[in-house]
Amino acid sequence: MNLTAILVIAAIAFIAWTLWRARPQVKPDELKSALNSGSAVLVDVREPSEWLATGTAKDAALLPLSDLRGERRQWNAFLEKHRGKRLFLYCQSGTRSAMAAAQLRGEGLDARNAGSLSSLDHAGWSLCRKRS
Repeated sequence: MNLTAILVIAAIAFIAWTLWRARPQVKPDELKSALNSGSAVLVDVREPSEWLATGTAKDAALLPLSDLRGERRQWNAFLEKHRGKRLFLYCQSGTRSAMAAAQLRGEGLDARNAGSLSSLDHAGWSLCRKRS
């Protein structure tokens, strides 16, 4: 097998793995039930410019991934306030929310990837437009 073929196969495998990791880990009914019971919170991990451009899911906490990976000016207070609750995270495609959920699970928290804003929209979730 030549090097080009190996690189193509590796690239395809990496893309497939990335898409598999980004899949939502929760069904919309389970998400609604947990949020309605007060045992969970929904978090948008996109950046503020994205919240303004496309809106957000109704009642989602707005906490950028950059702050989670950085100084945690917003995340630390949020995590303290919601200690013991399940965290459902979403972003534009589900990739960043998967990374954030994995990081938080590594810290011992109950965090799951809820997928993308568009998947929440398609599931009938109420959206807020141009929220900051």
